[in-house]
Amino acid sequence: MESGLDYHSARALLAWQIELGATDAICDAPVNRYELEARQPKPAAPQAEATPPRPKEVDPVEVAARAAAAATDLAGLKAALAGFEHCELKRGARNLVFSDGRPGARVMVIGEAPGRDEDLAGRPFVGKAGQLLDRMLAAIGLSRQDNVYITNVLPWRPPQNRDPLPAEMAMMKPFLERHVALAQPDLLIAMGNFSCEALLGKRGITRLRGTWTEAMGKPVMPMFHPAFLLRQPVQKRAAWSDLLDVKARLDGQ
Repeated sequence: MESGLDYHSARALLAWQIELGATDAICDAPVNRYELEARQPKPAAPQAEATPPRPKEVDPVEVAARAAAAATDLAGLKAALAGFEHCELKRGARNLVFSDGRPGARVMVIGEAPGRDEDLAGRPFVGKAGQLLDRMLAAIGLSRQDNVYITNVLPWRPPQNRDPLPAEMAMMKPFLERHVALAQPDLLIAMGNFSCEALLGKRGITRLRGTWTEAMGKPVMPMFHPAFLLRQPVQKRAAWSDLLDVKARLDGQ
C-alpha cells in the first residue's frame, strides 16, 4: 500500500525516528519467535563413518599353488620358494634347503625337513643321517652324484628340529608337487612318516614301508628315515629289503 508520502517527507520522518532513538524496523503484526524456532528444519543426524572394507585374508596354499605353477624349471621353482613369504619357518632358518644330487635322475628321494647341518649347508641330508643314506644308496649302485636327486617336504628347518606342522606341509605341498613334475624321476622314495603324509596323505611308516604305492603320478616306496635307523639299527634289515625292491624296480624286474 502506498503511504502518499513523497521521498523527502519519508526521509524526514525516518531521520526524526532515528533522532528519537529508534534502532529496529518493526512489522505491522508482531512476530512469534517461538513459532519461528519450531519451523526451522532440524539438523540432519550425523552419518556414521563408513567402515573401510576388511582386507581379504590371504590363503597361503593358494599363493603357493600360483607361484609353483608359474615355475617352468627347477631354477624358477627355487626362486619361487625363496620369494614365498607366508611360511614362518623361513624367518628362523639360515638357508633355503632346496635340493641336492642329479636333476633328472631316475630316483628322487624325499625326506622330511632340514636339520641343523642341512640348515647350515643349504643342502638336504648332509649330517649323520645323510651319510647313512649315501651308504644305503651305494649298496645298490646309486649315488647323489650320478643317479639320485634329493629334496625335502619342507625347505626350511623347523625350530629345535620339531615335527613339521600340518599347515606348513599344506602350504609347501604345491611346491613339492611341482618339484616332482619338473624333476621327472622314474620313482620316488618317501623317507619317514612326514614324507609319507605329504605324498600319500597317511602316516605309519612301520606299516607302510616295503609296499609300493603311487603318488603324484609316480611309483613310491616308503622307507624308514636314516635318522630313525641310527636310533634303531635293528631296522636296517628291513631298509635293506626295501632297497633291493627299489633296485629290482629300476632293473625292470
